Amino acid sequence: MRKNQLGISLSGLLVGGIIFIVIVMMAVRLLPSYLEFFAIKKVINSIALEKRGGASVIEIRRSFETRASVDDITSIKASDLEITKQGSDLVISATYRKEIPLVANIGVYIDFRAASKE
Repeated sequence: MRKNQLGISLSGLLVGGIIFIVIVMMAVRLLPSYLEFFAIKKVINSIALEKRGGASVIEIRRSFETRASVDDITSIKASDLEITKQGSDLVISATYRKEIPLVANIGVYIDFRAASKE
């Protein structure tokens, strides 16, 4: 009697390997954009908490420029920030689109929106 073999065939291994490599390549390309987004969100939240008592728009933008140079934020500038007040709370937000090329003429657009109060 012949037993059923357990395992994976060579073609199955190749297809699985190709799928794994494509997923890893996409993650490597997309990860820096998401890390920068989280840095932007952290900076915006910390500025909103720090300047809660009352600060001018120029001071807020200057503070963002300083922190952006430290955290290497290049996707947005201080002039891209939307600064408003909701009651007694300061709300700082930024919306931007990032284009990430993947292979040849194939790429991904990601719309990011970071706000100090959502």
